[in-house]
Amino acid sequence: MTGRLEVRKTYKLFIGGAFPRSESGRTTPVTTPDGRLLAHVAQASRKDVRDAVRAARGAQGAWDGRTPYNRGQIIYRVAEVLEGRSAQLAGELEAVGVASADARADVERAIDAAVYWAGFADKLDALAGGVNPVAGPFLNLSTTVPLGVCALACPGTGVHGVVSLVCPAIMAGNTVVALAGGPAALVTSTLGEVIATSDVPGGVVNLLTGDHAQLLPWLADHDDVDLIDLSGAPDGSAADLEARAADNLKRTVRTGGAEDLLTAMAFCEIRTVWHPARI
Repeated sequence: MTGRLEVRKTYKLFIGGAFPRSESGRTTPVTTPDGRLLAHVAQASRKDVRDAVRAARGAQGAWDGRTPYNRGQIIYRVAEVLEGRSAQLAGELEAVGVASADARADVERAIDAAVYWAGFADKLDALAGGVNPVAGPFLNLSTTVPLGVCALACPGTGVHGVVSLVCPAIMAGNTVVALAGGPAALVTSTLGEVIATSDVPGGVVNLLTGDHAQLLPWLADHDDVDLIDLSGAPDGSAADLEARAADNLKRTVRTGGAEDLLTAMAFCEIRTVWHPARI
Protein backbone atom coordinates (compact mmCIF):
# COMPACT_ATOMS: atom_id res chain seq x y z
CA MET A 1 0.00 0.00 0.00
CA THR A 2 1.56 3.28 -1.07
CA GLY A 3 -0.59 5.68 0.96
CA ARG A 4 -1.27 5.78 4.65
CA LEU A 5 -4.41 6.37 6.66
CA GLU A 6 -4.48 9.88 8.11
CA VAL A 7 -5.17 9.83 11.85
CA ARG A 8 -8.03 12.18 12.72
CA LYS A 9 -7.86 13.70 16.18
CA THR A 10 -10.74 14.46 18.51
CA TYR A 11 -9.75 17.43 20.66
CA LYS A 12 -11.15 17.49 24.19
CA LEU A 13 -11.85 20.21 26.72
CA PHE A 14 -9.23 21.33 29.25
CA ILE A 15 -10.67 21.41 32.77
CA GLY A 16 -8.83 21.13 36.07
CA GLY A 17 -5.56 20.20 34.37
CA ALA A 18 -7.17 17.20 32.60
CA PHE A 19 -8.64 16.63 29.14
CA PRO A 20 -12.21 15.35 29.56
CA ARG A 21 -14.65 14.76 26.76
CA SER A 22 -17.71 16.97 26.79
CA GLU A 23 -20.32 15.65 29.20
CA SER A 24 -22.83 15.76 26.37
CA GLY A 25 -20.59 13.76 24.05
CA ARG A 26 -21.08 16.38 21.33
CA THR A 27 -18.30 17.39 18.98
CA THR A 28 -17.98 19.88 16.14
CA PRO A 29 -16.13 19.00 12.92
CA VAL A 30 -13.34 21.36 11.89
CA THR A 31 -12.78 21.44 8.15
CA THR A 32 -10.56 23.11 5.61
CA PRO A 33 -12.10 25.81 3.38
CA ASP A 34 -12.66 23.15 0.69
CA GLY A 35 -14.52 20.89 3.13
CA ARG A 36 -11.83 18.34 4.05
CA LEU A 37 -12.18 17.11 7.64
CA LEU A 38 -9.29 18.11 9.90
CA ALA A 39 -10.46 17.07 13.36
CA HIS A 40 -13.35 17.01 15.78
CA VAL A 41 -13.47 19.51 18.65
CA ALA A 42 -15.48 18.98 21.83
CA GLN A 43 -18.59 21.12 22.21
CA ALA A 44 -18.97 22.11 25.87
CA SER A 45 -22.26 21.67 27.71
CA ARG A 46 -23.77 23.43 30.72
CA LYS A 47 -22.34 20.79 33.05
CA ASP A 48 -18.89 21.33 31.53
CA VAL A 49 -19.26 25.03 32.38
CA ARG A 50 -20.11 24.16 35.99
CA ASP A 51 -17.19 21.74 36.21
CA ALA A 52 -14.79 24.35 34.84
CA VAL A 53 -15.98 27.01 37.30
CA ARG A 54 -15.66 24.53 40.17
CA ALA A 55 -12.11 23.66 39.11
CA ALA A 56 -11.20 27.35 38.81
CA ARG A 57 -12.58 28.16 42.25
CA GLY A 58 -10.74 25.25 43.82
CA ALA A 59 -7.42 26.42 42.38
CA GLN A 60 -7.78 30.15 43.01
CA GLY A 61 -6.63 30.37 46.63
CA ALA A 62 -3.36 28.53 46.08
CA TRP A 63 -2.66 30.45 42.86
CA ASP A 64 -3.23 33.80 44.55
CA GLY A 65 -0.97 32.61 47.36
CA ARG A 66 2.00 32.33 45.03
CA THR A 67 4.31 35.30 44.76
CA PRO A 68 3.78 37.58 41.75
CA TYR A 69 7.34 36.77 40.67
CA ASN A 70 6.53 33.05 40.61
CA ARG A 71 3.34 33.64 38.63
CA GLY A 72 5.42 35.62 36.15
CA GLN A 73 7.89 32.76 35.83
CA ILE A 74 5.09 30.33 35.03
CA ILE A 75 3.53 32.64 32.42
CA TYR A 76 6.95 33.06 30.84
CA ARG A 77 7.15 29.27 30.61
CA VAL A 78 3.86 29.40 28.67
CA ALA A 79 5.59 31.73 26.22
CA GLU A 80 8.51 29.31 25.91
CA VAL A 81 6.25 26.37 25.10
CA LEU A 82 4.23 28.49 22.67
CA GLU A 83 7.48 29.34 20.91
CA GLY A 84 8.37 25.68 20.62
CA ARG A 85 4.98 24.82 19.10
CA SER A 86 4.61 27.94 16.99
CA ALA A 87 4.88 26.06 13.70
CA GLN A 88 2.10 23.66 14.71
CA LEU A 89 -0.20 26.47 15.86
CA ALA A 90 0.40 28.50 12.70
CA GLY A 91 -0.23 25.38 10.61
CA GLU A 92 -3.55 24.78 12.36
CA LEU A 93 -4.66 28.34 11.63
CA GLU A 94 -3.59 28.01 8.00
CA ALA A 95 -5.52 24.76 7.70
CA VAL A 96 -8.82 26.49 8.56
CA GLY A 97 -8.25 29.23 6.01
CA VAL A 98 -6.08 31.89 7.70
CA ALA A 99 -3.43 33.29 5.36
CA SER A 100 0.07 32.00 6.10
CA ALA A 101 1.53 35.40 6.99
CA ASP A 102 -1.46 36.24 9.19
CA ALA A 103 -1.24 32.89 10.97
CA ARG A 104 2.43 33.34 11.80
CA ALA A 105 1.81 36.91 12.93
CA ASP A 106 -1.04 35.79 15.20
CA VAL A 107 1.12 33.17 16.93
CA GLU A 108 3.99 35.64 17.32
CA ARG A 109 1.62 38.18 18.90
CA ALA A 110 0.44 35.49 21.32
CA ILE A 111 4.02 34.71 22.36
CA ASP A 112 4.77 38.42 22.79
CA ALA A 113 1.62 38.88 24.89
CA ALA A 114 2.65 36.06 27.23
CA VAL A 115 6.12 37.59 27.63
CA TYR A 116 4.59 41.02 28.29
CA TRP A 117 2.28 39.81 31.06
CA ALA A 118 4.99 37.61 32.57
CA GLY A 119 7.12 40.72 33.04
CA PHE A 120 4.15 42.68 34.39
CA ALA A 121 3.40 40.29 37.25
CA ASP A 122 5.87 41.55 39.87
CA LYS A 123 5.33 45.20 38.90
CA LEU A 124 1.55 45.40 39.30
CA ASP A 125 1.57 46.52 42.94
CA ALA A 126 4.26 49.10 42.24
CA LEU A 127 2.17 50.57 39.42
CA ALA A 128 -1.30 50.32 40.95
CA GLY A 129 -0.60 50.39 44.70
CA GLY A 130 1.74 52.20 47.05
CA VAL A 131 1.98 54.20 50.25
CA ASN A 132 -0.67 56.91 50.54
CA PRO A 133 -0.15 60.24 52.34
CA VAL A 134 -2.71 60.58 55.16
CA ALA A 135 -3.25 62.93 58.07
CA GLY A 136 -2.57 61.42 61.48
CA PRO A 137 -0.27 58.78 62.91
CA PHE A 138 -1.10 56.06 60.40
CA LEU A 139 0.61 54.14 57.63
CA ASN A 140 -1.78 53.75 54.71
CA LEU A 141 -0.99 51.10 52.08
CA SER A 142 -2.83 50.16 48.88
CA THR A 143 -2.27 46.78 47.24
CA THR A 144 -3.99 44.84 44.47
CA VAL A 145 -6.10 41.76 45.13
CA PRO A 146 -7.54 39.40 42.48
CA LEU A 147 -11.27 39.18 41.86
CA GLY A 148 -11.34 35.35 41.90
CA VAL A 149 -12.80 33.39 38.98
CA CYS A 150 -12.92 35.17 35.61
CA ALA A 151 -14.92 34.03 32.58
CA LEU A 152 -13.42 35.08 29.25
CA ALA A 153 -15.28 35.31 25.95
CA CYS A 154 -12.31 34.98 23.60
CA PRO A 155 -12.40 36.25 20.02
CA GLY A 156 -12.64 33.41 17.51
CA THR A 157 -9.82 34.61 15.29
CA GLY A 158 -6.70 32.86 16.59
CA VAL A 159 -4.47 31.93 19.50
CA HIS A 160 -3.57 35.56 20.31
CA GLY A 161 -7.20 36.34 21.14
CA VAL A 162 -7.13 33.64 23.85
CA VAL A 163 -3.65 34.28 25.26
CA SER A 164 -4.18 38.05 25.44
CA LEU A 165 -7.16 37.56 27.77
CA VAL A 166 -5.94 34.58 29.79
CA CYS A 167 -2.49 35.95 30.70
CA PRO A 168 -3.46 39.27 32.34
CA ALA A 169 -6.19 37.54 34.33
CA ILE A 170 -3.92 34.86 35.78
CA MET A 171 -1.05 37.32 36.16
CA ALA A 172 -3.20 39.22 38.69
CA GLY A 173 -3.86 36.03 40.70
CA ASN A 174 -7.22 35.02 39.22
CA THR A 175 -8.20 31.69 37.74
CA VAL A 176 -10.08 31.57 34.44
CA VAL A 177 -12.69 29.78 32.38
CA ALA A 178 -11.97 30.77 28.78
CA LEU A 179 -14.40 30.09 25.95
CA ALA A 180 -13.35 30.03 22.30
CA GLY A 181 -14.97 28.97 19.06
CA GLY A 182 -14.82 29.54 15.33
CA PRO A 183 -11.36 29.37 13.71
CA ALA A 184 -9.82 29.58 17.19
CA ALA A 185 -11.38 26.30 18.35
CA LEU A 186 -8.61 24.07 16.97
CA VAL A 187 -5.72 26.16 18.30
CA THR A 188 -7.50 26.61 21.64
CA SER A 189 -7.56 22.85 22.05
CA THR A 190 -3.82 22.76 21.29
CA LEU A 191 -3.33 25.64 23.74
CA GLY A 192 -4.67 23.34 26.44
CA GLU A 193 -1.76 21.01 25.72
CA VAL A 194 0.60 24.00 25.97
CA ILE A 195 -0.84 25.02 29.36
CA ALA A 196 -0.65 21.44 30.64
CA THR A 197 3.12 21.33 29.98
CA SER A 198 3.91 24.85 31.22
CA ASP A 199 3.95 24.42 35.04
CA VAL A 200 0.50 26.04 35.33
CA PRO A 201 -1.30 24.29 38.23
CA GLY A 202 -4.43 22.35 37.35
CA GLY A 203 -7.59 24.46 37.47
CA VAL A 204 -5.87 27.83 37.02
CA VAL A 205 -6.69 27.86 33.29
CA ASN A 206 -9.75 26.02 31.99
CA LEU A 207 -10.48 26.08 28.25
CA LEU A 208 -13.89 25.37 26.75
CA THR A 209 -14.74 25.17 23.07
CA GLY A 210 -18.28 25.66 21.86
CA ASP A 211 -20.95 28.13 20.88
CA HIS A 212 -20.57 31.55 22.54
CA ALA A 213 -24.28 32.32 22.18
CA GLN A 214 -25.17 29.16 24.09
CA LEU A 215 -22.46 29.08 26.77
CA LEU A 216 -21.94 32.75 27.70
CA PRO A 217 -25.39 33.20 29.32
CA TRP A 218 -24.62 30.26 31.63
CA LEU A 219 -21.33 31.89 32.65
CA ALA A 220 -23.04 35.26 33.15
CA ASP A 221 -25.69 33.60 35.36
CA HIS A 222 -23.21 31.60 37.44
CA ASP A 223 -23.01 32.94 41.00
CA ASP A 224 -19.44 31.72 41.51
CA VAL A 225 -17.97 33.70 38.59
CA ASP A 226 -16.67 37.11 39.69
CA LEU A 227 -15.96 38.75 36.31
CA ILE A 228 -16.84 38.18 32.69
CA ASP A 229 -14.81 39.71 29.86
CA LEU A 230 -17.09 40.16 26.85
CA SER A 231 -14.35 41.01 24.35
CA GLY A 232 -15.32 38.16 22.04
CA ALA A 233 -19.06 38.06 22.72
CA PRO A 234 -21.33 37.86 19.65
CA ASP A 235 -22.61 41.14 18.26
CA GLY A 236 -25.82 42.24 19.93
CA SER A 237 -25.46 39.96 22.97
CA ALA A 238 -23.62 42.32 25.32
CA ALA A 239 -26.68 44.06 26.77
CA ASP A 240 -28.37 40.78 27.74
CA LEU A 241 -25.14 39.36 29.21
CA GLU A 242 -24.53 42.54 31.22
CA ALA A 243 -28.08 42.40 32.59
CA ARG A 244 -27.61 38.77 33.59
CA ALA A 245 -24.29 39.59 35.26
CA ALA A 246 -25.85 42.49 37.16
CA ASP A 247 -28.32 40.10 38.80
CA ASN A 248 -25.45 38.45 40.68
CA LEU A 249 -23.19 41.53 40.99
CA LYS A 250 -20.63 40.22 38.52
CA ARG A 251 -18.13 42.69 37.02
CA THR A 252 -18.30 42.98 33.23
CA VAL A 253 -15.43 44.36 31.14
CA ARG A 254 -14.25 44.48 27.54
CA THR A 255 -10.47 44.66 27.70
CA GLY A 256 -9.85 43.55 24.13
CA GLY A 257 -6.56 42.05 25.35
CA ALA A 258 -4.85 45.46 25.31
CA GLU A 259 -1.36 45.41 26.79
CA ASP A 260 -1.59 48.20 29.35
CA LEU A 261 -2.23 48.94 33.02
CA LEU A 262 -5.98 49.42 32.49
CA THR A 263 -6.30 45.80 31.37
CA ALA A 264 -4.43 44.60 34.45
CA MET A 265 -6.63 46.75 36.69
CA ALA A 266 -9.78 45.28 35.15
CA PHE A 267 -8.85 41.93 36.71
CA CYS A 268 -8.19 43.13 40.25
CA GLU A 269 -9.37 45.43 43.04
CA ILE A 270 -7.48 47.79 45.32
CA ARG A 271 -7.30 46.93 49.03
CA THR A 272 -6.31 49.74 51.40
CA VAL A 273 -4.87 48.94 54.83
CA TRP A 274 -4.48 51.41 57.71
CA HIS A 275 -1.81 50.66 60.29
CA PRO A 276 -0.85 52.68 63.39
CA ALA A 277 2.50 54.36 62.84
CA ARG A 278 5.08 55.00 65.52
CA ILE A 279 5.80 58.65 66.16
